[in-house]
Amino acid sequence: MSQNTLTVLVGTTKGAFLLTSDPARQAWRCSAPMCDGWPINHIIGDPDSGMIWAAGGSDWHGAGVWRSADQGATWELVRLTKGQMDDWAANDPDFAAMIGWDEVPLLFGDSFSQIWSLGYVDSTLYAGTKPATLIKSNDHGQSWEKVDGLTDHPSAGDWHGGAAGLVLHSIVTDPANPRNIWVGISAAGVFATEDGGATWDRRNRLSNTTACAHHDHPAAPRGGETGHCVHNMMRAPGAGDVLYQQNHHGVWRSADGGRSWDDINDGLPSTFGFPIRVHPRDPDTVWTLPLNGDSAGRYPPDAAAAVWRTRDGGQSWQALRAGLPQESCYFTVLRQAMGGDMRDPAGVYFGTNSGSVFASCDEGDKWQEIARHLPTVLAVEVVDRVSS
Repeated sequence: MSQNTLTVLVGTTKGAFLLTSDPARQAWRCSAPMCDGWPINHIIGDPDSGMIWAAGGSDWHGAGVWRSADQGATWELVRLTKGQMDDWAANDPDFAAMIGWDEVPLLFGDSFSQIWSLGYVDSTLYAGTKPATLIKSNDHGQSWEKVDGLTDHPSAGDWHGGAAGLVLHSIVTDPANPRNIWVGISAAGVFATEDGGATWDRRNRLSNTTACAHHDHPAAPRGGETGHCVHNMMRAPGAGDVLYQQNHHGVWRSADGGRSWDDINDGLPSTFGFPIRVHPRDPDTVWTLPLNGDSAGRYPPDAAAAVWRTRDGGQSWQALRAGLPQESCYFTVLRQAMGGDMRDPAGVYFGTNSGSVFASCDEGDKWQEIARHLPTVLAVEVVDRVSS
């Protein structure tokens, strides 16, 4: 008999957590922390193989990818760069013995400090780093190589980091054509390849330059392009390469694979936020979670939480508040911290920097808190797996 297993994957500043539910998505259990307390910036799973990858790191740890082939029961760490702990251990045998450290060469030396994002398509695992580099693995994360076409882009010398540094935090793929990939880099903008990463185009052009010509904020649109500080990006289902992004200065839609972008902020309470989520089957249904502003505290407007949903590709928006805190709510929802399942009706999930995870099993109409008191939530993704 086949069995559907829904797992919400949660990356935090102190490891990864797995949330599992009953078939009705109402009763939830939270695992113990995994990945040795590493900061986990992103965590994804492959429903076909059952593999889970959790990626992150820090200046202390260096960068690495944790792999589990048994739904989180055991994990293997593939370290990619060294951190401060390596320098300490190299000069202190007692410390090295205490942490079980062995001096081994690491593939990328000290060229980046963290993995910020993961993407998996057609048996290839991609990872985005800080500073911004794209790397890939063809053996489920055991060995890695750099995607030089992006690193060597002619504009790379002009890339500037946002407040969190120069990070490659969004990897968007097309399951029907794995050679088509989009990435978001803060603060360099959107880049796309149609040849599997050999060459890349920068795609930040506004569809209507005059409508977005006057903004004072350095991350705002100007010069005929969107603000380059992309916060999160997703591709809509179906043909046509419809993309959505939440950047530092609003929510945007592209109907042509990022070659031009339309402002779809009308009806939202603010233009600042981090996550964006697209319905798994309807390209016009999108969720986002606006915050009150860059320098205003970065919490929900009026300290009342709401997820905002559009059913018409951003022409209109509706606030969804049922089950969410409506008084004294000062949490932040970060760029990777909103996920979704494939069920009907679709489930939507988000995590907060105050350690809560909220879930809706009716496409956002009603919400429940399914975990609380976790460390700061950095990433939320979902694996919906059918097993025999």
